[in-house]
Formats: sequence, C-alpha cells, structure tokens
Amino acid sequence: MEKVLIIGSGPAGLTAAIYAARANLQPLCIEGMIVGGIPGGQLMITTDVENYPGFPTGIEGPEMMKHFRDQAERFGTRFITQDVDKVDFSARPYRVWSDGTEYQAHTIIVATGAKARWLGLESEEKLQNAGVSACATCDGFFFRDQDVCVVGGGDTAMEEALYLANLCKSVTIVHRRDELRASKIMQKRALEHPKIKFVWNTVITEVLDVAKGEVTGIKIKNRETGEEGEIACQGLFIAIGHKPNTEVFQGILELDGLGYIATKNGSVETNVAGVFACGDVQDHEWRQAVTAAGTGCMAALSAERWLGAEGLN
Repeated sequence: MEKVLIIGSGPAGLTAAIYAARANLQPLCIEGMIVGGIPGGQLMITTDVENYPGFPTGIEGPEMMKHFRDQAERFGTRFITQDVDKVDFSARPYRVWSDGTEYQAHTIIVATGAKARWLGLESEEKLQNAGVSACATCDGFFFRDQDVCVVGGGDTAMEEALYLANLCKSVTIVHRRDELRASKIMQKRALEHPKIKFVWNTVITEVLDVAKGEVTGIKIKNRETGEEGEIACQGLFIAIGHKPNTEVFQGILELDGLGYIATKNGSVETNVAGVFACGDVQDHEWRQAVTAAGTGCMAALSAERWLGAEGLN
C-alpha cells in the first residue's frame, strides 16, 4: 500500500516526487514512456533550455530531467519505468495497473503531461530541435532577427506569432484555411502587426533542409489552386495544438472541453478526493517547465495535507 503514487516523470511529476519524498511519504513514481518511448516528459526531446531559473548558461533538456530524477531518488523516491495501463478511482484505496501488475495507493498524483500535435512530415521530425519547434516562448530567443514561419490558425498560433514578432525579423503564418479560428481580438492583433504576414489556404509539404541539419525554408502547396512554392525561413513553429495524455483517465476523472484534467480553481484538486493533477495534463495555457514544477509542488503538499486530514500519514 503506497501513501503517494505518482504517474508521470516530467518536471511536474518529479517535483512532486521530491517534495513527497522529503515529507517522508516514500512515493512510488511510475515514470511512463509516453513521449518518444522514454521517461522524463517533453524535455527529453528538447535540446537547450535557457529559461529555467538557476541555469545561467542553459542546460539540455535530458540533463535537466536527470538532475530532477537524481534529486527525487536521493530522497527516497522509487521508480518503475513503465506506462500505466488502467486505473480505478471508484473506491479507496485507489488502484493502478502497469504491465499487468496492480498497485494500490491512498493518494494519486497525475502528471502525465501533453504532447504537441505535429504535421506528420518526415522532414519535420528529423529537424525537431534543429529549427522546428512547438514552443515559441521556449525557443523563440534562438531566432532573434531571423525569419520564421508559424503553422496554425487558432489562438495558440496567434499568440506564438505575436511573441515571435517581438524577437524575429519577420513572421509568416501558414494556414490551411481562408479564415482564422482564433478569437477576434487575437486575429486583430496579428493581422495588424507590421512584422506578421499570412499565407492562406496553404499546407506545408516539406521542411528544408534535412541534409544540412537545419531549417532553411519550407515547401508549400495551395489547397485550392495546387500551386507549389517555397518560403525561406530559419525556424518553423508548429502551433496546431497539444493533446493531453489523459486516455487512461477518461470516464474516471473530469476532463475539460479540450481533454485536459479539470482542477478546481487555484488548486490541483480533481473531482476525486485524494487524486491531484499537475503539469501540462491540466494546464493548456502556460505549458512551461517552471509552471509544471510549481504545480508539482502544489500536488505533493496537497497530498500530504490530505493524508494528514485522513489520518494516513
């Protein structure tokens, strides 16, 4: 019987593990291998991280996550490097299955994160972290005074484009339709910005240049006319949304309209007492390592308080 069982091992899950372990709750962390078949979350496929406090010269994502994991393990966190297959939160103790083995726990911390939606191009995959990104606030700094493209037509795409316009020489938004899905205020800001231009009814067919190992441009095709062309750029930002890793919790935890775990305002509490959600699995707005770590701390402290109130710690 576990006091705290953590599902997920990105910044949120590992911060929760550090706090829970230091509170002598002996947490068990089922790391999961959702992103790229490896534990550690999205930072495991991120090269340079320069906006996390405490690393003035930057740090590579996998190295940062190793530091997180080593720190959690130092204080007594135990790890199982598998995915969770099924959960049952209908009665206490809560039950979680991984690779056919059942685990029981008084409290659960869900930190399974979210995955960026990609275009699905082979060249896009090969150039990820070499000019292709899904996070302008994470990587925009690397493209100062350069030309970049953004794919998408929703609020996220407009936010990314407006952020990049403050850093980059030019921003070209490529959208597959002839009108935006973004809110009117976001549309207005983007359409009126002098550094932002739009390419309508167009899809990207290839990212250039895999042979060089860096982005030099994109190949495009007009969906109406079939006309093909190229746009020169040094960076491509994919802003077509994220998919939260909540499949195993559907019908068990309350999800919002976008599929993220719903938490009570200002907290990490879910609709099930003693089950807490932190990080990108419940945050579709900020999606930063530092905010994920913050909610991981909140989840561990909340679990400790809940256990104390129930007389279980």
